[in-house]
Amino acid sequence: MSAKTKARAVGINHVALEVGDVEAALEFYGRLFELKLRGRHDGMAFIDLGDQFINLSPRRTQEADRARHFGLVVDDRESVRHALEELEAEILPSPGLDFLDPWGNHVQVVQYDGIQFSKAPNVLKGMGLEGLGKTAEALSELEEKGMKP
Repeated sequence: MSAKTKARAVGINHVALEVGDVEAALEFYGRLFELKLRGRHDGMAFIDLGDQFINLSPRRTQEADRARHFGLVVDDRESVRHALEELEAEILPSPGLDFLDPWGNHVQVVQYDGIQFSKAPNVLKGMGLEGLGKTAEALSELEEKGMKP
């Protein structure tokens, strides 16, 4: 009898964020990022992130998340910081950029060029980001895994 192989996780399709008000969340996140609405269903809104998406769901009732968070990759982290400051959003102490949205979702913002995460060239092109590069450190980390672009 042969050993059963396990499925391999190959990525994240989407993240569901619970918010108190979907329209207000679209406005808040729209002031931080360029948003493309994928669609709506049952009171939820779906925002494209290239080949992935965020689902905004109107069911948030729990306390703010201080440790549990998700990381969002951007092309320009400092422009996000500036927008958060203008909105007087709660920026959390961290070596990078972490914030709480108005519903208590903890978001960590990282810049594309400095991390291992990468998008396929056709996805970057479709997002209008075909010139987006990587730092030497990020390329080295990718090369160690056999994933250098």
